[in-house]
Amino acid sequence: MSRYRRYWVAFSTILVKEILRFSRIWVQTVLPSAITTALYFVIFGRLIGERIGTMDGFDYLDFIVPGLVLMAVITNAYANVVSSFYSSKFSRYVEEFLIAPVPNWVILAGFVSGGVARGLVVGIVVTLVAMFFTQIEVYSFGVTLLVFILTAVLFALGGFINAVYANSFDDISIIPTFVLTPLTYLGGVFYSIDLLPVFWQKLSLANPVLYMINAFRYGLLGTSDIPLYVAFSIILGFIAVLTLFSLHLLRRGVGIKT
Repeated sequence: MSRYRRYWVAFSTILVKEILRFSRIWVQTVLPSAITTALYFVIFGRLIGERIGTMDGFDYLDFIVPGLVLMAVITNAYANVVSSFYSSKFSRYVEEFLIAPVPNWVILAGFVSGGVARGLVVGIVVTLVAMFFTQIEVYSFGVTLLVFILTAVLFALGGFINAVYANSFDDISIIPTFVLTPLTYLGGVFYSIDLLPVFWQKLSLANPVLYMINAFRYGLLGTSDIPLYVAFSIILGFIAVLTLFSLHLLRRGVGIKT
């Protein structure tokens, strides 16, 4: 078997394992996001949105759709990798990955792709739910799909790093609760940062989720508080840094080798 054939077999095995893992328990992995999003649309879109009216020239319900979809992608891409890789540590079969005759980037790519797959599945389901409440004509399919995938990759990498450092199942819930949730809710999901005072606008620019949500909103609606090239630069920069850091952790065996 050639080297690249061996790499492909390893990568596809991990990816298929990850897809089967979350698809078997779809009631826990996919359905909750659909229900939660439907509630957001009913409460914020219908009840509160009718009082708000428009934002950036769009009905409030249409304005929040991109943020809600991307929020589901972020949560699920992150959750899939952090729970899966930590389980491999807890069950001690992560050592089999490390001694396999494949480079670390193949292992990382397999887990990250599994997180991206779950993020995309949930994102599509949430988008279908959104279509029951509103009808959006996509402004740019290319930008929408690219942000969709890059965001899932970024937070899948974040989930991997969290799993490497986690020492218990409680540790894998700390980052989503105290970091991801505040960043997503303060990332412009429900509002335009143009509504904020100047100080809070500048402070919001330190939130990386803001760039992802605005780039995704541009793809769907054609409007954004952030220049598109800036948003993509931030997203790609974070992906590069987290990828290099994840490979470094694997190479050093941090949190894995005893």
